[in-house]
Amino acid sequence: MRWQSGRRSTNVEDRRGMRRGGVFKGGLVGILLTLLAAWVLGVNPLTLLQVQQQILPSSETADPNWKPSPAEEQMAEFTKSVLASTEDTWKAVFAENGKNYKDPALVMYTGSVQSGCGASSSQMGPFYCPTDQKVYIDLSFYDDLRTKMGAGGDFAQAYVIAHEVGHHVQTLLGISKQVRQAGRGKSKANVNALSVRQELQADCFAGIWGGRNRDILEEGDMQEAMNAASAIGDDRLQRNSTGRVSPESFTHGTSEQRMRWFSTGFRAGKISACDTFSAASL
Repeated sequence: MRWQSGRRSTNVEDRRGMRRGGVFKGGLVGILLTLLAAWVLGVNPLTLLQVQQQILPSSETADPNWKPSPAEEQMAEFTKSVLASTEDTWKAVFAENGKNYKDPALVMYTGSVQSGCGASSSQMGPFYCPTDQKVYIDLSFYDDLRTKMGAGGDFAQAYVIAHEVGHHVQTLLGISKQVRQAGRGKSKANVNALSVRQELQADCFAGIWGGRNRDILEEGDMQEAMNAASAIGDDRLQRNSTGRVSPESFTHGTSEQRMRWFSTGFRAGKISACDTFSAASL
């Protein structure tokens, strides 16, 4: 992926190396138990953390002993470049549809962070908070993607960022609000099903970004994105963690579905092709 010559986004908050005054009550054990409960209940772990955890008043101060490595600084530059390309892409797409695009901010942090959606640990992975319209990422996730999930490569990393920006697009288009309204009073199975369609649409939106930036792609980049989409499919994650698969608890879609919807957006390059909510088959 030829990202080095691209512009860098200025919509970035660098909170790396910050010490947080607030802590999770229950410590690491509490976090792990909450993650397990989220999987069992089939809900977004971030939502469950907001509900179950009592967060002490939080403040952030710079850690004088923290210093980023050259490799981490390169990853920060990469992240700013990818975010900038999503800004340019979505400004153009929205303009084509007679709309104005509002850039999200991206927060780089280390270990844990306080967002408009509550406190989160890097164990949760990258996420988008619709309350403050910001994407959050601990850059160590890139290493996890490569070493723990077998999905290395810069385009795999870019796909993850583009997916979270896809959730921002859903917020701007009013889709996220409609999903929340549709899920009120519904069963857990119905809410999970809505979540799957929302996540697959974000994958499709990530594909739109990729397809409109083919000029920066190199040989093998598309396969990197497919590897990443496959690695974070619900079926694969559940099989790797427990040895069994529970489709009723899926919240993001299978590996095959995630790859297919990314490919759909990549080929079509337009929002109308990503209507997962009307699709008879995912």
